[in-house]
Amino acid sequence: MRKYLFTLIITLVTATLCRAQVGADSLYPIRAFAIEAPRPANLEAFLQFMKQELAPRKINRLILRVEYNFSFRSHPELIDTGALTLADVTRIAQTAAASGMEIIPQINLLGHQSWASRTGKLLAVYPQFDETPWVKIPEKYAWPNADSLYCKSYCPLHPDVHKIVYDLVDELCDAFHAKSFHAGLDEVFYIGDSRCPRCKGKDKAVLFAGEAKKIRDHLALKNRTLWIWGDRLIDGTTTGIGGWEASFNYTWPAIDLIPKDIVICDWHYERADKTAVYFAAKGFPVITCTWNRPAVAVEQARDMQRFRTQSTPEMSGRFLGMMQTVWSPAGRFLTEVNQRPAVDTVGANGRSSQWYTFRQLFP
Repeated sequence: MRKYLFTLIITLVTATLCRAQVGADSLYPIRAFAIEAPRPANLEAFLQFMKQELAPRKINRLILRVEYNFSFRSHPELIDTGALTLADVTRIAQTAAASGMEIIPQINLLGHQSWASRTGKLLAVYPQFDETPWVKIPEKYAWPNADSLYCKSYCPLHPDVHKIVYDLVDELCDAFHAKSFHAGLDEVFYIGDSRCPRCKGKDKAVLFAGEAKKIRDHLALKNRTLWIWGDRLIDGTTTGIGGWEASFNYTWPAIDLIPKDIVICDWHYERADKTAVYFAAKGFPVITCTWNRPAVAVEQARDMQRFRTQSTPEMSGRFLGMMQTVWSPAGRFLTEVNQRPAVDTVGANGRSSQWYTFRQLFP
């Protein structure tokens, strides 16, 4: 009798856990976490974070902003300081695979080729790719500025840029055994400049769509999927969302020009704007992305549940899930994780906290 009761209890517990997992998977097919790739000094701590925090929360997509912090063999001239080795990347990939987690590496393409007073490796080594070479990086950066400089862009029509970019993308995806690649494509403020000899007079939406399609088509050669941020595809004026989380520079009509299998990462950090519905209605798979405001993240998660359960069958399957983004360096975020009692107090009081937001989104 005792043996029978024990067996019954085990069966019931197992069934409950299975139902819970099926429910979580059907509610959020994608449970994603995006962060800067760790530097070698933080690698061990990051691997432990993956095992102890990401895996138990069933995170199944890990987006790593690697950029040029990898020991590229194809273009060693582009290796940045503090680069991960192939052995480091292999350890990350193996740790992810053991937890059913897919790595999606990221290199910012098109935009974000500089930051504040620092030019990124691509334009530092190949300045001929610069869309606006006459705009000089200041010693002390401030916004706003006379050049409307936020981040530099490479020229999407330069005849030599894609060969180099594709080499990097392919090598990084191969190293991580990646099925998808994140190209960024967010906050592109310099595009189709009137003084660019190749881009002047061109439609900015057509230029943006052309770049997205080129990258998508290249990835498709190896059955890989393109992920991008969604801000350039939203009309910032009509929606009132503005020029950062949406577009003021007329790139937004590109939404009708790019392939529908591109995964849109729809980020809104201060309000739970409902633009995921817009992307899904246009035929795109979409993920809602949050950052450091717990109440906003919780509302966005509830919205995603409603979108999936209360939409037509044609629409519901395009709402893929939620993504937590982290915008501090990986080492600083890991320090925040280790200071969780103080961080929890801050987050519970309604102030911004990446770690507390993550725990509210994926308890």
